[in-house]
Amino acid sequence: MSVRETAVAGQFYPASGSEIRGMIEHYNKILDEHVDMQKLLSMKTRAVIVPHAGYVYSGFTANVVLRVLGAQKLDRVVVIGPSHRVYLDGVSVADYDSYDTPLGGLPVDRGVVTRLEQEFGVTFHPDAHAEHSTEVQMPFIKYYMPDVSVVELVYGKEDPQHLSLIIDDLLRDPKTGVVISTDLSHYYDIEKAQRLDSICLDAIAKLDPTELHQGCEACGKIGVEAMILTARERRLKPHILDYRTSADASGDKSQVVGYASVAFEEEV
Repeated sequence: MSVRETAVAGQFYPASGSEIRGMIEHYNKILDEHVDMQKLLSMKTRAVIVPHAGYVYSGFTANVVLRVLGAQKLDRVVVIGPSHRVYLDGVSVADYDSYDTPLGGLPVDRGVVTRLEQEFGVTFHPDAHAEHSTEVQMPFIKYYMPDVSVVELVYGKEDPQHLSLIIDDLLRDPKTGVVISTDLSHYYDIEKAQRLDSICLDAIAKLDPTELHQGCEACGKIGVEAMILTARERRLKPHILDYRTSADASGDKSQVVGYASVAFEEEV
């Protein structure tokens, strides 16, 4: 059986399952004290945007929206993120049998993998699948949805319109969730970072792909634009659940990275 081994455990997140559980429990204690989680958990959503830095920086932001996604009774989750390590022309799918995490393995939905390869020309580039933008989401998925299957998609040079068609196709199945991975601006002082990030967040809130190109510097902007296009088509309502920068964890406001989590609510 082929396994997508962990590549960044012990770097972006703990290699110990008990440490990951402890971090998630800590995040949730804060949420339960300060946020109306009952209201959030009642939201109907199957598409979310999450950050992908180390848990110490963006784990809280990712956790809140993946906790909401975990309340949706899904059978599979497709995680889509940008390639940081290798050049890609198009989209690569992790064509393995299972996906390893420190909390245990997740089966890969081979049927979805095959369908994406046949219907959308998605291919398999093994070198692209040591990617942190997608991997850091998997322990959260295992924690909240231990019985789901997963699919990992990593993109490089890709047309957002084409990626949007893939996302829309995936969401036609009511038991499928989609996770779009992106960080926001990188290494500006906090004032400029917040200014640039506000462009990204405003574009998402308005579902306006044109505004996204007026200064948003998200590393996963292709995925975000594709999600905006799908949300417009499917009449999904965006909810920005959390925004912060690395300065919240480090205290360094001179070179920050921005993080946000967004849930796209379906009409009931």
